[in-house]
Amino acid sequence: MEIQFLGATKTVTGSKYLLKADKKVLVDCGLFQGLKELRLRNWDSFPVAPATIDAVVLTHAHLDHTGYLPLLVKNGFRGKIYGTHLTVELCKILLLDSGHLQEEEANRANKHGYSKHKPAMPLYTRADAEALFPQLQAVSFHQDFNIGDLGFRFNRAGHILGAGSLIAKHQNTSIIFSGDLGRDTDPCVLPPEDNLGADYLVIESTYGDRLHEKIDSKESLRVVVNRVFERGGTVIIPAFAVGRTQTILYDIYILKQEGKIPNIPIFLDSPMAQDVTEIMLKNPTEHTLDKPTCIGISKMVRYVNTVDESKQIDNYQYPKIIISASGMATGGRVLHHIRALAGDSRNMILFSGYQAAGTRGDSLMHGHKEVKIFGGFVTVNAEVVALSNISAHADYQEMLGWLNKIKVPPRKVFITHGELHAAEALQAKIKETFGWNCVVPEYLQNEML
Repeated sequence: MEIQFLGATKTVTGSKYLLKADKKVLVDCGLFQGLKELRLRNWDSFPVAPATIDAVVLTHAHLDHTGYLPLLVKNGFRGKIYGTHLTVELCKILLLDSGHLQEEEANRANKHGYSKHKPAMPLYTRADAEALFPQLQAVSFHQDFNIGDLGFRFNRAGHILGAGSLIAKHQNTSIIFSGDLGRDTDPCVLPPEDNLGADYLVIESTYGDRLHEKIDSKESLRVVVNRVFERGGTVIIPAFAVGRTQTILYDIYILKQEGKIPNIPIFLDSPMAQDVTEIMLKNPTEHTLDKPTCIGISKMVRYVNTVDESKQIDNYQYPKIIISASGMATGGRVLHHIRALAGDSRNMILFSGYQAAGTRGDSLMHGHKEVKIFGGFVTVNAEVVALSNISAHADYQEMLGWLNKIKVPPRKVFITHGELHAAEALQAKIKETFGWNCVVPEYLQNEML
């Protein structure tokens, strides 16, 4: 068996790993995001002819793990795309929205003439995304399935609904792909399951160089919401529609129930997030929230459906919370809210997850007082805050705890899905703690297993 690293090497986006035995199986098929040199890879020819790939297996539905699928299919991939039941359902929602946003951005660039390309073209369309749906194949957690001589099984990874760590076996060799590891303390998502071990391990390192704040996430949220309320401002929360939005809404719901924040309106400006709420209600065994809580959260929120409704809420002159995708402010309706509200110092932009290098979220977190949105520069006077303890990713201490439960030490650990400083920090910690052989692979690197 052989593995080739086609993405998420020394970066936190673009997860793609090609396993080669009697069949070629692509584990994850994510978009590159953030830095321009990475985003340009999305437009390059795929390193392997898509038609020669036999199957794709997805650890979870986020676009940095699935967002390249429409292009893979458009360029010749005809095999099945495997994921857990909820990963398959969420992929349909996220990929359709991604195609729509790609078209919308191209149309806006052409209308206002701010693209260097004439005409600007979408990376792929909503129709391209929908075209792959017949190839999606749902499997259950702990269900063994085979692709040629390669065997696979998912264990729960936490992180978001449906997310799995993947165990792959070929003859006498095995490898675990951690996927994105969640946290034992997540109030909504079931925790990561233990893995007994494998010959090789591919582990994410998003937070490989840091620890989350120990303060309760609700307490952090209480402090900032009350601070903004007292000055009459608006809290804008760029949040991933799958994962962080549900956790933030839960925390706000509990705070309101306990009377710890004022009864200000909560606008959920994300049709995707509304769909995810419906999925949670239909799948009560796949998360930790009971039905009355889910219903209570739904009743608390004011759903924003149309573009006109989205524009109107920016004009409301009273304190409010707006939750909208995308989580790194790379696209979506949240950009309109930032453009409209970032200039007012009473307001706050509150990040709840990791901000990859080169994204608008990263620029805002580094204190930039201007960000480029829709071809123009927006002045930022609003307070910018990040709450790391709401993150869906395990920090390095939590990852070491997950690794500590592995019974059989791996021959080699490949550290991926993290910026270089984070990957190298986790590499040093694993070597120091366990004495395991760890490497940070290069883009397109091949390894015989």
